[in-house]
Amino acid sequence: MSINKYKYNLSNAFIVILIVELIFWALAIASYRYLTQNVEEFRFERSYVLYALVFIPFIIALYFYNTKWRNNAVTEYADERLLPYTYKGVSTFKSVTKFILLRLGLSFIVIAMANPQYGENEKLVESKGIDIMIGLDVSNSMLAEDLEKGYSRLKIVKMAIEKLLDKLHGDRIGVVVFAGDAYKQVPITPDYHVAKMFLKNINTGMISAQGTNIGLAIEKALSSFDFEDGTNKAIIIFSDGEDHEQEGIDAAKEAKKKGVPVFTIGMGTKQGVPIPIYRNGVKVGTKKDKDGNTVLTKLNEQYLIDIAEASGGAYTRANGLNVGIDGIVNQLNAIEKATISQEKYTGYDDQFQPYLAIGIILLILNFLLTDKRTKLTDKLNIFDSNE
Repeated sequence: MSINKYKYNLSNAFIVILIVELIFWALAIASYRYLTQNVEEFRFERSYVLYALVFIPFIIALYFYNTKWRNNAVTEYADERLLPYTYKGVSTFKSVTKFILLRLGLSFIVIAMANPQYGENEKLVESKGIDIMIGLDVSNSMLAEDLEKGYSRLKIVKMAIEKLLDKLHGDRIGVVVFAGDAYKQVPITPDYHVAKMFLKNINTGMISAQGTNIGLAIEKALSSFDFEDGTNKAIIIFSDGEDHEQEGIDAAKEAKKKGVPVFTIGMGTKQGVPIPIYRNGVKVGTKKDKDGNTVLTKLNEQYLIDIAEASGGAYTRANGLNVGIDGIVNQLNAIEKATISQEKYTGYDDQFQPYLAIGIILLILNFLLTDKRTKLTDKLNIFDSNE
């Protein structure tokens, strides 16, 4: 047997691979035309992935380059007399089969990644939730940094509200800011992104009338609700509670009559701390009274507890950067959800699974198969070069 036993028959390999390519592309084009013309809902979810198939000619070229290099290596570096003792030889048939398995396996993987879809169906998606108005105290006392060094009460509240919005699903929210007066900053909306955008611009200078009028904030929140839509409501108040008027408790009782619980979150500590004064973002001193004494601010916890109890809500006290958002979310989730919106959309059934399975099986077979010559391939003599 000549040295050809140890070399690949490139001409035969080229013919076989060319035939396989022609059959593959003919079947692929015919199948695609049939599906697009006869299956109305057929499509590729990620059709751009199919462009990866243009690399197949490069893979074929790489195969022949590598095979030719191996042929040359046998001629250049091996002694023909020693080959029978060191090398069993190679099978062109097995080599081509191994390559075709790889080529087809990769093609089916690409098709699976493009995700062929058909079987159009209409789905109805319901969004269930409640309406939540958030009351945010923006009085000057919220600039105090008694909860965490370097963080004002207001900054901690804004961080907490962002975290709250990240945990809500399907609920509509709105924002009321208040000090001595109250204003609706964000109307009831399902768009949390909008709420976050407005939240970033909230500061203590946006309301000139100083004080902490929680009662007015609750009234403004109640007026923001549509009580005829059948959706349950809730109000969340973030404040240090420095409001000594009965108005807040009266507003909470009115909220209870309308079935709206008020959840209060106490911001601050019970120890009096000064209120910093900033100009152009720089601390220039602390707030003084008319006699020149430093004004101190502290948490009025009992007042916030009374408001929560009067409305049937609950009170939570902030501790450092922890405002107890998880507990608030659990309380909100306990409120019965109502259908807020219904949306219809067209869906398609994914059909990538069989293509992926075929691709993986072909690649596994490619991995398991070797191109070493065996007695069986010698007997079959399938397009191998032997003399």
